[in-house]
Amino acid sequence: MARNLKPKIHGENNTMTLLKSRLRVMMFLQYAVWGIWLPVLATYLQSPVTDGGLGFTSGQVGWIVGLAGSIGAVSAPFIAGQFADRYFSTEKFLAVLLVLGGIVKIITSLQDSFAAWLLLSIVYSVLYMPTLSLTNSMAFAHLDDPDREWPRVRVFGTVGWIAASWLFPMLWLQTDLQFQLLPPFFVGSEVADATARLGDTLMVSGVISILYAGFCFALPHTPPRNEGVEKLAFKKAFALLSRPSFAILVLAALPISVIHQIYFMQTGPFFENQLGMLVTYIGPAMTVGQFAEILFLALLGTFLVSLGFRWTITLGGLAYFARYAIWGLVSLQEASGPSVDAAGQMVWTMPLMIGVFSQVLHGLCYACFFASAFMYVDRVADIDIRNSAQTVFGIIILGIGPVFAGPLLAVLGSVFGTAGVVTDFAGMWFTLALIALVSTGLFAAYFRDESVSRDAR
Repeated sequence: MARNLKPKIHGENNTMTLLKSRLRVMMFLQYAVWGIWLPVLATYLQSPVTDGGLGFTSGQVGWIVGLAGSIGAVSAPFIAGQFADRYFSTEKFLAVLLVLGGIVKIITSLQDSFAAWLLLSIVYSVLYMPTLSLTNSMAFAHLDDPDREWPRVRVFGTVGWIAASWLFPMLWLQTDLQFQLLPPFFVGSEVADATARLGDTLMVSGVISILYAGFCFALPHTPPRNEGVEKLAFKKAFALLSRPSFAILVLAALPISVIHQIYFMQTGPFFENQLGMLVTYIGPAMTVGQFAEILFLALLGTFLVSLGFRWTITLGGLAYFARYAIWGLVSLQEASGPSVDAAGQMVWTMPLMIGVFSQVLHGLCYACFFASAFMYVDRVADIDIRNSAQTVFGIIILGIGPVFAGPLLAVLGSVFGTAGVVTDFAGMWFTLALIALVSTGLFAAYFRDESVSRDAR
């Protein structure tokens, strides 16, 4: 269906401004719910019980983060695509998923066994993963020019992730806050039970999720589409695999999504155990990548116009290679424990600064690879299956990828670790860098853009 690109009168402009504001708040809350716990989860799960953690192995962490995410993403086409595309309005269905997910997250925060964590993480993933594609498809449905406007809406998700990652350690893991020039700017003395308190991120996430569900009723009404030829929307969406460009994108996204998942599983332990970072700083330090996302999402439209989908996505893949290669080189030094000064504040060594600030590449990784890929999927999918097309692609980057991430991390923990826990970070990061380089090279060589203008439909 063609977009109405005629100039709008003043009242229509105000209505569109209000709509975009609500979509921005939606994205802020969507990623605040996730960003408050994911960056520090591996540290909490993998830290020894004597330090306040749960004492799980790297492989167990991989299963909790990887398998749970996989099952949720694989079920997403049946939950989000089928129901939102065919039977229920997106905003109401989103609210139900968020309430149920928030309750599960609160219950999970009270558990300490691997079996309970794995089971509840799977249940939560089944409820939360569909909300990612639902928020994307809702934004695409209500924006006049998604190619230009969607990155400006999606960037507020990054802001939400940053806000959640910073505020929690500032308010709950430190005392005697003082201002400093380096991030996270407001720092103090780390509380004695900081590692144990990382588990509270799940409790707070659950509360935010429930509040976010209430806000969903202020979102624009997005009714199901009933004019599709196929009774099963996801069946038609899977047919996109017959398009060569979509198939090549899927083949490249699969290994990239595996190493993307391991980033969240091992960056916290890497910062703490290899580079000497206090656990209080892990969440804020990982948001350097999200700050870079803001910049590169703002530039994404320019990249796509100048480079096209092929070379923009290739640039994102090369950023994965560069980041892991840099971390591999930094890891060649001897591992060190937390380094603090007389006032109890962390000392910023050169390897630590390189490790943290090289995360600027994460902005290129996400914006150029995954955000561009989501936009390409929206371009090639027919209008009646766009929810389902987003969730089908979500199967690849949030479903099948994490399935392999768990076992791969278990292997890496065995080859490059002790007692199943990674200790040779250099070997692990160089392995992931090689996977990124090969995958990106194959994509650049074989991908050809088959998208057509939305206005032509």
